[in-house]
Amino acid sequence: MGRVALVTGGTRGIGRAISLALKNAGYRVVANYFGNVEAARQFTEETGIPTYRFDVASFQECEKAIGKIAQEVGPVEIVVNNAGITRDATLHRMSHEQWDEVIRTNLTSCFNVCRCVIDSMRDRGFGRIVNIGSINGQAGQYGQVNYAAAKSGIHGFTKALAQEGAAKGITVNAIAPGYVDTDMVRAVPHAVLEKIIAKIPAGRLGHAEDIARGVLFLVADDADFVTGSTISINGGQHMY
Repeated sequence: MGRVALVTGGTRGIGRAISLALKNAGYRVVANYFGNVEAARQFTEETGIPTYRFDVASFQECEKAIGKIAQEVGPVEIVVNNAGITRDATLHRMSHEQWDEVIRTNLTSCFNVCRCVIDSMRDRGFGRIVNIGSINGQAGQYGQVNYAAAKSGIHGFTKALAQEGAAKGITVNAIAPGYVDTDMVRAVPHAVLEKIIAKIPAGRLGHAEDIARGVLFLVADDADFVTGSTISINGGQHMY
């Protein structure tokens, strides 16, 4: 049987594409969600991929849910930390709640999920962790000090954990997507979106499947010499 892969925020957008790509490659995929119950129900109906509802910002919920996944599906050997939110505002208008929500959901969640699987991965001598960062964690973005800080933190988290896991057969890498054609990006005003696309040398927005292909490369059994890396998938918009 295929290895068990957990994708957080795995029912919509980039997460959905990652979940489907992993399933099609033979992995046993479970997808996490929290907010949109109806979207998760439709996702499972359409894909056959089981979903687990828990708040990745809560260590206790992660611990309980990942224990349940281990019992019902099998020990998690692959993690894709994809869950993320935005609460945009310039700093002088940003509330503490807007800061805290983004940091907890986008960054603290990586600790929560990884902490709940790392002992099992170390015991088994195998693990693949892929953290989804962002071009805005590399280059910054006006009105996103919370989001940029969280995503930048992911890149540092990735490099440190990669050093800890390497001798135990655990690789830890990140992908930094550029602007991808998802609901979040489509919500940007058309005039602003045109300016964004004009700055992308490839001349288009990314597709969620572009990111999923990067994940498939990093989680493969024979990708064991790739760790601590960040792959930028952004059409050449930011070369870091």
